[in-house]
Amino acid sequence: QATASALIIFTSLINTWAFGEWDILSTSTLSSIPLTIAICMKLGLAPLHFWMPEVLQGVPLMTGLILSTWQKIAPMSLLIQISQTTNMTLTTTIGIASVLVGGWGGINQTQLRKIMAFSSIGHLGWMLVILKMNPSITLFNFTIYIMMTSALFLTLMTMNVTKISQISTAWPKTPTLAALSMLSLLSLGGLPPLSGFAPKLMTTLELTKQGALISAGTILLLSLLALFFYIRLTYTMSMTMAPNLTSSQTTWRSKLNKSPVVALTNLLCITTLPMTSTIMILL
Repeated sequence: QATASALIIFTSLINTWAFGEWDILSTSTLSSIPLTIAICMKLGLAPLHFWMPEVLQGVPLMTGLILSTWQKIAPMSLLIQISQTTNMTLTTTIGIASVLVGGWGGINQTQLRKIMAFSSIGHLGWMLVILKMNPSITLFNFTIYIMMTSALFLTLMTMNVTKISQISTAWPKTPTLAALSMLSLLSLGGLPPLSGFAPKLMTTLELTKQGALISAGTILLLSLLALFFYIRLTYTMSMTMAPNLTSSQTTWRSKLNKSPVVALTNLLCITTLPMTSTIMILL
């Protein structure tokens, strides 16, 4: 993070020396390359992602939620502002690499926070691939990503689970929330008719329209890796149950601090797809 911040300041100084002003919209194509790399390091994109899974694994779920959502707003806003001067080859390469790492790295994980870290890397990769062609779709993808990630982190906090092995015990305690979070996981995987399908649909349509068929096909195939561990989590949550006594399945045994925010975010995570056109017009 410190290295990325130093590189951003260094690039800004070079750009100011070249143009004589501090306006970010006056960024040259040459200085936008190190600036893009620095911002990608801030966001935790591949191949500069190594800090992200380890840091997210070592923090509580609430801090992980902030790192995965709120912390990424400022770097992403910078990236969208310089999107017209970014190098398309660079953004596409980093984007495809991030989708690959996000899918491949999450397959072998048992810790939910590391899975969410690799999920974040994969989703940000989709945003970077389309950044140069249509920044509005990147902003739309980022909005849906924040909504879905917030829903899952809040659900995990409510259930108080951090490992895959603990998910199967959550169903007897919160059956309704477990059912909602199962759909939220499928939404993160990008399955229709859930909200997570909209970013992938919009991105693929725009890439096809711009003639980038190879990029579209590549990220679609690589996203199947991430879909595998989302479905594995869904299966563990909904179709398996830890060995227990009949009396342990009674709901009165555990009092939960229920919040309407958890239900609302999960509902948005599932039902936003019909509003895609409206959201795109607003953006």
